[in-house]
Amino acid sequence: MQVRVLGCSGAIAKDCRTTSFLVDADLLVDAGTGVGDLTLDEMAAIDDVVLTHSHLDHIAALPLMLDAVGSRRARPLRVHALAATIDALRAHVFNNVIWPNFERIPSPESPFVSFHEITVGQRLELGSDAPKLIEVLPAVHTVPACGFAIRRAEGGAHWVFSGDTERNPPFWERINAIDVAMLVIETAFSSREEALAERSLHLSPVALAHELAHIDPGKQYPIYITHTKPAETEEIMSQIEMLAGREVAGLAQRDIRWLKADGVLTF
Repeated sequence: MQVRVLGCSGAIAKDCRTTSFLVDADLLVDAGTGVGDLTLDEMAAIDDVVLTHSHLDHIAALPLMLDAVGSRRARPLRVHALAATIDALRAHVFNNVIWPNFERIPSPESPFVSFHEITVGQRLELGSDAPKLIEVLPAVHTVPACGFAIRRAEGGAHWVFSGDTERNPPFWERINAIDVAMLVIETAFSSREEALAERSLHLSPVALAHELAHIDPGKQYPIYITHTKPAETEEIMSQIEMLAGREVAGLAQRDIRWLKADGVLTF
């Protein structure tokens, strides 16, 4: 399976695009500003979108993508999300004020988009040419949110994405029970803003160490840090490296890397 990193920043700046991953060619995980780097043909090839939550940095490109390629598609783009996320999209984006209601355009019988509710713990199979199994994982955030574990439908290890989250024991209970190829986990703020991270239900380096300490000792896989604020990325990564050097539980002897846009993760 191939995961193309379209965007992995916690905000925008030059060369910084917000969260979005293209799995193979037909599945989009979140729809941040990184989607804008896809060609029209690449956007038109996406059949399914799974969303972690309703915050703008994770959904900003969805309405624009529909506008760009909706008329080129033979069937609606299927968007899979928690009920609260779908409610937010309908009320605040596709409301004929901020953006047209593409659930009814060009007609209610043949719209550009259809919404499909998911729940934490659910497993769904998406993709016809190369089917993928997606498991919806718990997340702890300021709005209802989730993460995802994705693998080939016929078997194999999972690509795991935490979504936006703070400390989350149920997440680790599930992760320790499955075969993980790699983990993408957020660390939005530096230790200098640890209090802000806690209030906004994001991770800082100390909280990240606390979370990674839940990984079963016998499990080893690459851990990619995502969602760093552009102004703090170097600070965050240096603090993680410092804590790892001090043998802090959770970070010591872990393969921790900074996720970068335009990269491709293959496993």
